[in-house]
Amino acid sequence: MKPDKRRIDLNMNELETILEQARASLSEDAFTKLKAAVETLEYLTDLIGDKETSIRHLRNLIFGSSTEKSSSVLQSLPVASEKTTASVDASAPTQEDQKPKGHGRNGAKNYTGAKKIKVRHESLKPGDVCPDCRKGKVYHGKIPAYIVRLVGSAPIGATVWELENLRCNLCLKVFTARAPEEAGTKKYDETAGSMIALLKYGSGFPFNRLERLQRSMGIPLPSATQWEIVREVAGIVEPAYQELIREAAQGEVLHNDDTTAKILDLMKAIRDAKTDPKTRTGIFTSGIVSIHGCREIALFFTGGKHAGENLRDVLAKRDAELQPPIQMCDGLSRNLPKEFEVILAGCNIHARRNFVDVAADFPDECRYVIETFRDVYKNEAFTKDQGMTPEERLAFHKTETGPLMEKYNQWLHAQLNEKKVEPNSALGDAIKYTIKHWNPLTLFLRVAGAPLDNNVCERILKKAILHRKASLFYKTENGAHVGDLFMSLIHTCELCKADPFDYLNELQHHAKEVAANPQNWLPWNYRENLQQNALPNPPP
Repeated sequence: MKPDKRRIDLNMNELETILEQARASLSEDAFTKLKAAVETLEYLTDLIGDKETSIRHLRNLIFGSSTEKSSSVLQSLPVASEKTTASVDASAPTQEDQKPKGHGRNGAKNYTGAKKIKVRHESLKPGDVCPDCRKGKVYHGKIPAYIVRLVGSAPIGATVWELENLRCNLCLKVFTARAPEEAGTKKYDETAGSMIALLKYGSGFPFNRLERLQRSMGIPLPSATQWEIVREVAGIVEPAYQELIREAAQGEVLHNDDTTAKILDLMKAIRDAKTDPKTRTGIFTSGIVSIHGCREIALFFTGGKHAGENLRDVLAKRDAELQPPIQMCDGLSRNLPKEFEVILAGCNIHARRNFVDVAADFPDECRYVIETFRDVYKNEAFTKDQGMTPEERLAFHKTETGPLMEKYNQWLHAQLNEKKVEPNSALGDAIKYTIKHWNPLTLFLRVAGAPLDNNVCERILKKAILHRKASLFYKTENGAHVGDLFMSLIHTCELCKADPFDYLNELQHHAKEVAANPQNWLPWNYRENLQQNALPNPPP
């Protein structure tokens, strides 16, 4: 017989005390891993206590979820019955669907940040007689020949100026060589702050890893110093971040969603004050993507507020004369800004995912749903390929996608009305979710510009998830604000095809101008502003 397991009740404060006691006997690496394991246990315990968390959801969190591509999901299903044989043949990937893989090489034009050196011909110049035929004349070719050479270096470089000291042997006065102008007056150049912010908040490279890398390359840069640098830069670029929020509030379409986050000081405050069972204990990073014309703006907010509450704060800056925006989110009520009127659009990918999750148990029914969405998204891809305006896209979807969705709607109701599916089963839940949110899910058939899904927001949230996986947590709420600021600026630059490193550098070089007119220093117009006003960079 297996021995009875005695239940021991512990809270996180007690576990943290035990961890600190064990710290002296563990290496730093072992302690970090053990602490991460305890924090993971706390996270999973909270999830299990949530009635909306399923075993399948926990399994995906622990082991990772598989791909949701239609071709992969359909191929994993068992052979269809006779009633769906025709649709199986239609789902087989065609030659057009199979795109060839790229070779991964980059041409010289892709190295936009590289130093470029023009090399003149050693003996010829345009207009000279051809040395081969002796009859024609040489001239510039359309395309130069290129050589690309990549070199390794520390992310943060350093230069040491050794200033000669001369001292009088009689009066003992010391004469020091004058420092060159390029030495500047500050130890850390603006580019150092930009690079640290890009590594930490743009690429998920924690301070401690950068510290080890810098030390190994002979240019020490402690973690505490890195934080001091980015905190100072954050104060300089704050006006641009606030203007970005104001600009985002004017968008026609706003996507929002959130993911879990950790702020140690806030977590401790919540645990110490947890007397009311209704007290909110969750901490989240909300992602908001605002689409204004063809421009996309990414915003991040980390703290105790849900995505809907953060969207409410953004919409508070919206011009009163503007029409209510389209809001795209999943079906969670916490994503809605209750104080503001919006035109709600539902995420079809979330609705589809409910069927993908149960496809192995209900292959025939889910095959039909997945194939329907495959055709819907083929129509959407066609509108993008053709560069249709929102009005043209709406008319196309009404004609081509409308009948597909109407047939799908009839199928959903038939499953329940004709008792083909048990309403309380996993498939029944998926069907009921789609029926309940049918109007938001089909807004793209009635309103020009309404999106089909929330993918653009989920993509930017992966940036926050990358940071969370690498750095695990923020220590303070101010640290979370600094992270939100840099992630918003960096990833908006990526959406606007701007260079985030150059952008952060220019914001620092022109701090006074940014504070005075932040609307001229946004990722999509700062370069034009520099050229029009011919603003020079201040001396170092």
